[in-house]
Amino acid sequence: MSAEDKPPLPSPVVVRRRNWLPSLIWLIPIVAALVGVALVARILIDRGPEVVLTFKTAEGLEANKTAVRYKNVQIGTVQTIRLASDRSNVRVVVQLNKEARSFTAQDTRFWVVRPRLDTSGISGLGTLLSGAYIGADAGTSEETASEFTGLEAPPIVTRDASGKQFLLRARDVGSLDIGSPVYFRRIKVGQLAAYELDGDGRGVTLRVFVNAPYDKFVGANTRFWHASGLDVQLGANGVKLRTQSLATIVLGGIAFQAPDDTQGPVAQENTTFALAEDEAAAMKEPDGPSQPLLMHFNQSLRGLSPGAVVDFRGVEIGEVKSIGVEFDPQVREFKMPVLVQVYPDRLRRRSQGSQESRYTQAERLKFLIDKGLRAQLRTGNLLTGQVYVALDFFPKAPPAKIDIDQNPIELPTVANSLDEIQAQVGDIARKLSKVPFEEIGRDLRKTLATLDKTLVSAEQLAASLKNDVSPEMAAAMKDVRKTLNSAEKTLADDSPLQQDMRQTLQEVTRAAGSLRVLTDYLERHPESLLRGKPEDKKK
Repeated sequence: MSAEDKPPLPSPVVVRRRNWLPSLIWLIPIVAALVGVALVARILIDRGPEVVLTFKTAEGLEANKTAVRYKNVQIGTVQTIRLASDRSNVRVVVQLNKEARSFTAQDTRFWVVRPRLDTSGISGLGTLLSGAYIGADAGTSEETASEFTGLEAPPIVTRDASGKQFLLRARDVGSLDIGSPVYFRRIKVGQLAAYELDGDGRGVTLRVFVNAPYDKFVGANTRFWHASGLDVQLGANGVKLRTQSLATIVLGGIAFQAPDDTQGPVAQENTTFALAEDEAAAMKEPDGPSQPLLMHFNQSLRGLSPGAVVDFRGVEIGEVKSIGVEFDPQVREFKMPVLVQVYPDRLRRRSQGSQESRYTQAERLKFLIDKGLRAQLRTGNLLTGQVYVALDFFPKAPPAKIDIDQNPIELPTVANSLDEIQAQVGDIARKLSKVPFEEIGRDLRKTLATLDKTLVSAEQLAASLKNDVSPEMAAAMKDVRKTLNSAEKTLADDSPLQQDMRQTLQEVTRAAGSLRVLTDYLERHPESLLRGKPEDKKK
C-alpha cells in the first residue's frame, strides 16, 4: 500500500491550560531567591571591616570561635589563622562588627588575653574556662589601617584610662619593669607604662601613668625617686633601711612627693622630671656650682671609696670622686691623691653671712687655709671600717702655701688621731727594741738563783730552829701560862689579897676623912696649935 493510498491523519485537538498554575509553581523559588538576596544584602550591610592581626604565636586562638572583645563586649570574630610565608609569625584574619569600624584607626592596639603572671600581677584568670580572646584598645588616629601588629602583652594603660602620663629621665632602669607601681605617700596611684633607651645611650626615658584624681598632686616642684626593693645604706652615719611596701621589694617601684609639700602649679601631661636614686637625693636642695679639690694623703686609704662623704664639722658638703696613687720622684715617696667635689653653697645656706662677697671662691679658700683649714681622714664606722674626708680647722698645723690658679686647687692635709697614735706606738716600740732584755734576763736569772739559795738557807734555818728552840719555847709558854693563872687567882674578886686591899682602902678613906676634918678645924682655929682645944681647958 502506497503512501498515497493511506488515509489522512486526524488533526490534533489543542486544549488551553489554566493561567494560574504556572505562577504558583514559580512563586516559591522566586520568593526564596528574594529572601536570599535580602539576607545577603543585610549581611553585607551589617558586616564590618576585615582586619589582619600579626602575632608571634597563635596559642589559644581558634578560627570561627575566638572572639574579639572591647570592655568584655564582643566586637568581632576570628575568621582564619594561617602561617606567614616566612614562618616568622601568624596572620589572624578578624571580621569586625559594623559598629566596630572605629577600631580600624591606625593606632588601635590588639593583644591576646590569656592567663598571665607578670610584674603587674595575675591577669586573665577568666579565660581558664571561657578560653582566650583578643582584646582591643580603640585608637584616636584619623588614619585607618587594615593590618596591625598585635601586642605580646596587654598594655598597662589603655586610652580610656583617666589620668596623665609623665616622662622620667634616669641613668638606668634598676629593678623597674613594665607595670611597676608608682606611690604617693605610700599609696599606689599609678604604674610604669613603658621605658626605652635614650638615643645617645647615656640614660633611659621612662613613661609613668598617674591615675586621676592623684595626677593633680604632680606639680612643677615634684620630685621622683627609685623606691625599688630594700634601700639599705651602711655608711658613716650607720645603717639605714627604707622601703615603700612589700610589693616594691619584689617588683620595684617609683615614689614622688614635693619637698615641704610645695608642689607648685599642677604639671601638664608629658612633663619631664628627673628620677633620683633615692629619696634623700631627690629631696636635697640644689647644690649650686661645684668646686673640685685635690688632696694628697701620706697614709693608707683603706676604707675610703668613691662616693664617700666630705663634711665640714658634721655638714655634708661634697663627695669623693676618685682615688689614686702617684710616685713623687723628688722625695721618692708614694702619694695618695684624692679628688673630691665640694659644693660651697651648702655652707652658705646654713650660714648667716650668705651675702655676696667681693672675693672670689679661690681667694676665700686661701683665706680659710691660712686660718688652719685642713683635710683629714676619719673613721665613720668602726664596724665596717669606712672612712670619710673631714674638713676642719687645725690652728697648730704648720703653714701651707697653695696656688689658687691651679685647677683643681690642692688642699693641705693632716694625719688623723689614729695615725698619730699608731706613730706614737711605733716610737714606743722602737724605744722598747733598744732595751737590753737579754742582759736583763741573764741578770734576773742570776738574781733568782741567788734568791733560791737564800730561800734554801732560810728553810734550813727554820728547820733547825724548829728542832732546837721549839722545846724551850714550849716550856717557856708553860711557865707563862702558870704565871697568868697565878695572876688570875690573885686578881679574882674572892681572893684574900683583894679583901685585904679593900679593907686597907677603907682605912685610908677614913684616915683621909679625919685629916680633912682636922685641916678644916685648924683653918678655923689656928690658935689651937698653941692653946689646944677649948673643951680641954674647961675640963
